[in-house]
Amino acid sequence: EALAGEEAAEDAELISVLLAWEPRVDIADLAASSGLTPERVRAALVRLGTSGRVGYDTAEAAYFHRELPYDVGRAERHNPRLRAARALVDAGAVALDGALATVTAEDGHTHRVRGEHGALSCSCLWWAKYRGGRGPCKHALAVSMVRRGRTGGTQNGTRGGAAVDGGAR
Repeated sequence: EALAGEEAAEDAELISVLLAWEPRVDIADLAASSGLTPERVRAALVRLGTSGRVGYDTAEAAYFHRELPYDVGRAERHNPRLRAARALVDAGAVALDGALATVTAEDGHTHRVRGEHGALSCSCLWWAKYRGGRGPCKHALAVSMVRRGRTGGTQNGTRGGAAVDGGAR
């Protein structure tokens, strides 16, 4: 989800300037230095990690600064769910209705995405199979993008000027 947010890309640029060649990146220090919340710093570090600019040591449970020769757009090119979610948002396929959202695929199928207690669930096959264990489905990512204010999605139950019935087909 950190890769899906436009805010994380901007935050990553700020955090990259503040990184020092320390053996361990301190999230609280970066938050204080940048004026960002620790959650936004973590999202920025995930973004920087996919571009090879920070690493994560699982034994230490901490990020560290590094510079690898990775292409910045590589994560997006190699993440089909992220690309598909952006396409759904750009197509205006997301309709929000409080904690519930409807995502209408190109073929006309609708999927219901429910947000409860900060977690999303979906009526699609991906969610039924993995239950979020392999990350969010493209529908949940698209809903997250629209809720964060990314343009291209719809809100308040409308899509292209027509009301969306919200029922599954």
